[in-house]
Amino acid sequence: MDEGLQETGKSMSQIPTYVTAVPNGTEKGVYLAVDLGGTNFRVCSIKLNGDTTFSLTQSKVAIPHELMVAKTSKELFSFLAKQIEAFLKNHHNDHFEKHHERRKNGEKIADEHLFQLGFTFSFPVHQISINKGHLIRWTKGFDIADAIGKDVCSLLQTEIDALHLPVKVAALVNDTVGTLMARSYTSPGKTGTLLGAIFGTGTNGAYVEKLEKVTKLKDMKESGDFDASTGNMIVNTEWGSFDNEMSVLPNTPYDTALDKDSNNPGIQMFEKRVSGMFLGEVLRRAILSMIKDGKTELFKDESSGTNDVCSICTIANDSPLYKQWGIDTSFLSIAHEDQSAGHHITRQALSRDLGVDAASSEDAQAIKILVEAIGKRSARLSAVAIGAVIISTGNLSVTAGNGLDDKVKAVSEEEVVDIGVD
Repeated sequence: MDEGLQETGKSMSQIPTYVTAVPNGTEKGVYLAVDLGGTNFRVCSIKLNGDTTFSLTQSKVAIPHELMVAKTSKELFSFLAKQIEAFLKNHHNDHFEKHHERRKNGEKIADEHLFQLGFTFSFPVHQISINKGHLIRWTKGFDIADAIGKDVCSLLQTEIDALHLPVKVAALVNDTVGTLMARSYTSPGKTGTLLGAIFGTGTNGAYVEKLEKVTKLKDMKESGDFDASTGNMIVNTEWGSFDNEMSVLPNTPYDTALDKDSNNPGIQMFEKRVSGMFLGEVLRRAILSMIKDGKTELFKDESSGTNDVCSICTIANDSPLYKQWGIDTSFLSIAHEDQSAGHHITRQALSRDLGVDAASSEDAQAIKILVEAIGKRSARLSAVAIGAVIISTGNLSVTAGNGLDDKVKAVSEEEVVDIGVD
């Protein structure tokens, strides 16, 4: 983490966001926000009431896969702008129509006539000001080479302007920064929120760092203006790329094969062991390995007499087990939570979702063991990331003693480390 604060190009990017303070719950106003965070695109309008409460109107649309791998960035960003247009017509039509009347009458369009929009863009960018950032690389299944190195705010603003929408892209934020801000606004507390963390399709974190520690700002040629009076800088860690060189992360043959067949081999190695996009694929490859291994008995019955449902376990020829990304991470949740007799719920899911019929209770138990191992590893690595931020920022002021039997000290409200998680 310290290396990333001092130099660019490290495995922990530690990207300055040019946001230097967090909300305290008293802010007011109506704002637009869009979120391109993975497979969905959300458009929201938020009314801040100034008392830590807010009202929210939102819409969500799935990103067509062909746009995730489009030939040009225009195809994707044009689609996004059209979703903003549809949202304004549905939820802010009066404002939308007044804007077009002003344009028709040749009136000057002032900033106060425009919705200020926060662009949550959950991919690694080289941010050089509050509303300008160049895309470093795509993750989460996106792959549009044309967009690499371009300012994503400008790409979106160009398509917004092409539709003559009353919208100005005012801020570029990572979803982790948004999580940090939302937590700070709704639950300001006595200590303030330290960290916003994402554990979903991908994983990442943004936290409040002392400005004096972000020494690489001095060497950044395109560094934009920011308010230094707070003495803080919100830093986007991009911890999903931690240890791409694989010097400390746990590794299995299933991880190695998954990475090799991914669209970004050798990148986001921490994320590939933690986030929802990859856990199902780790499980799928582990299951296939056991099926192919002649020494294991998974989904193999010599006769119906060895199966507690008095049948023979079969796997459909078109089973998702044989397709890359064939297991959704929701399957892991089902198996992990299953407390039914004979793991009946897991066996139903195997049949319904994976085309594995008449699985035995022993089969289901084996799947559950795999699921719990994958989930436990993900949870422990997630805890490592959170713990690293707490330790690095000097917020670990309360100890629990040196032994397992020592009593944990009582923690006062002033000593609680507050984090937001989405």
